[in-house]
Amino acid sequence: MLNLTQVIETFPSVRIPSESGGLAVEVSLIAQIGHGAGNHLFASVASRQRQHSAFVDELDEPSAKLGGTNFAKGDATSLYSFVVGPKGHPFHRHAGHRIFTAVSGSGGAQLRFSSASEQQIQEDPHNFMRALRFVNIPPDCLFTVRFGGETWHQFSPLSRNSLHPVFFALSCHTNELGGNLSEALKEDVLANKASIPSLTELLPDAVKALLEAKDFKADAVPTTTLSLDAPPGTFHRVVCNTVRSGAGVLRGLWGSWKGASGFLSHGGSARSVTELSSPPADSLLLQQLAELRVHHEDTFRLRVTGTNFGHTSATNLLAAVLEGFLLNAPSGVSNLMALRNVLVKPLGLRTSPLGCPVSSLLSPDTSNMFANRYPVLDQNTNATDTKAQVILGANDKHLLFRSCVSVEIVDKHHVDVMLGTRVHCKNFFGRFYMAAIDYVHRHYVTPTMLRLAVEYAVVQEKESAVPAKLVTA
Repeated sequence: MLNLTQVIETFPSVRIPSESGGLAVEVSLIAQIGHGAGNHLFASVASRQRQHSAFVDELDEPSAKLGGTNFAKGDATSLYSFVVGPKGHPFHRHAGHRIFTAVSGSGGAQLRFSSASEQQIQEDPHNFMRALRFVNIPPDCLFTVRFGGETWHQFSPLSRNSLHPVFFALSCHTNELGGNLSEALKEDVLANKASIPSLTELLPDAVKALLEAKDFKADAVPTTTLSLDAPPGTFHRVVCNTVRSGAGVLRGLWGSWKGASGFLSHGGSARSVTELSSPPADSLLLQQLAELRVHHEDTFRLRVTGTNFGHTSATNLLAAVLEGFLLNAPSGVSNLMALRNVLVKPLGLRTSPLGCPVSSLLSPDTSNMFANRYPVLDQNTNATDTKAQVILGANDKHLLFRSCVSVEIVDKHHVDVMLGTRVHCKNFFGRFYMAAIDYVHRHYVTPTMLRLAVEYAVVQEKESAVPAKLVTA
């Protein structure tokens, strides 16, 4: 039963001194998140964690090592994710200090600590019980925990027979070698092979028996309850917990059913693709729409460097780049094109799933084919096959556009790949259209398409060349 409730203007926190002279336990509430969000986040994190290469499922505390030690460079820290489900987990301790940030499930969490030392427990197992302290965390809360090595701890649901997970957490081991480790465990730590279970010591049987005894009354343990949006022990708190609990069940089921996925995108620096002031003097683009007024013109270059490009030809590289436009199209550009197609189809304009500069690669016209595979309007390859270029494009109701894709093997150490576009607007709508898309075209669509197409081409060359890397031109 609560004897005193204080209003706190900052983070509600509790500090529990150690009974054995070690570091105190420190717990702080940071923020209250959305109703039911704790269960939803738990389901998402647990799903991703299961797919991690360093996933371990032991001691009712599934975990994954996200960042390991590097003692060669003086780094003794490591980073783990872990989750505690609706049944909680057993009392245990670690040799080293622990700091973690967590989000409680939608039923809340109870953090249990005992700072009794090994010697105190050997003298009298009841010393563990005398040092026992609880901290209650409300549902759907972000909170932090810090405690010293050798501190016994257990994390449980706030109420018995709970349907809700306790929490998920990100835990920082400030010194993976901290505390009294066995020689074998030290070797594992130094080899970056340690895990949360291997660094865990379970409670002695004598103390475990006291906790499981019928006369143990958890309600009699000194307990601190932290709260943010509603005072503990009030009707407001009860209503809040009930609403969060109901929302948590639904959002947790939704998160488990929907699953979780992530995305990883590799690219060069933001300056890897450079916009030139004008096309090169020998560019086929300069011959396009020459008799008409050009309302838009741009040329982008990406330089690829490697150890040796002498084994290949510009024709082969250009064919790989064109294939990259088809098979490695950026999803963001594809989504923009899908939206554009919906908007312009009622107007009778051309539609294509590819970004406009290269959309004619899907043309059924076979009268002029580059590398016997790609429909083009014009093409040219120099006598030494160190530069190859093609012209793409189409005529539409509102504008005419021509694009030039070129590959030049400057020397055996680097290749320049370029994508340039010219546009003639046939009417007012064409000029309005180009004005509307100009910024996105220059700053996202063309540079991104070029980068991903070149990355695809580089991968295709790996079997016959040392892998290349992208650098700023």
